[in-house]
Amino acid sequence: MTKCNILCVQYNPILGDKAGNLEKVEEIINQYSENNLDLVVLPEFFSTGICDKSFINEPEDENGGDTIKTVQRIAKRYNTNIVAGTVITLVDGKRYNTSFAINRKGETIAKYNKIHLYNFAGGNEDKYITTGNEIVVADFDFAKVGMSVCFDIKFPMHYRKLIQKGAEIIASPSGWCTLSAFSEKIKSDFVKTWQGMNMCRATETLTYFITADLVGLANKELYCVGNSMICDPLGAVVAGADTYETGVYGEIDLNVVRDFKKLYPVSEME
Repeated sequence: MTKCNILCVQYNPILGDKAGNLEKVEEIINQYSENNLDLVVLPEFFSTGICDKSFINEPEDENGGDTIKTVQRIAKRYNTNIVAGTVITLVDGKRYNTSFAINRKGETIAKYNKIHLYNFAGGNEDKYITTGNEIVVADFDFAKVGMSVCFDIKFPMHYRKLIQKGAEIIASPSGWCTLSAFSEKIKSDFVKTWQGMNMCRATETLTYFITADLVGLANKELYCVGNSMICDPLGAVVAGADTYETGVYGEIDLNVVRDFKKLYPVSEME
């Protein structure tokens, strides 16, 4: 199988409402389930939103707790692989911002703890979160998927390491924000920068780069720009969204990645 069906989930979670947010996730997945999805990517903080109270007082256990159990059930129900955005996990007294790779059987096959934490312009991740230290590629039944989260996108060497480990697709659950007090001009410029980085990371790595982003007001200070997208290995946008809640569905062809990697062995070059 080289042609695959991909879905990004873009929405604005209600702060701290895990049950309601998971219902919304499943509702969007269900809308696209007739496409026989091979991979669904959920946003960063998909179950809680950007909610300090939830991060401090309601972390999940190392296996993702009831949140990931629910996502595992959804994966089995819709016979799809899922990169489950992120949840805050508590391991040995430390909190991590963790993304889970779940296969069609509802099994967790990989976990990635976010490496590059966001501590600027209203962000305070390192106040609660411990930095991850492992580069992770999930070996799904259809492709090798490199795992990345949001602010990692600012660090191209992260992705070089992923393709050196065989990644053909890179999944980037995100909560890409600006300050809500910024002017509409600055917000618009943030969107352009965001779009450009997604395209750039795709063509640098010759992979399909898949972003599922939050959208709308995250809290009183932060505004998430949405614009989830699927970019092909030349940086072209296969499918994308603006600033509304939606699914972003696209078909990709892994032969494109494999052929380009033969022509341009970027992972082997210094």
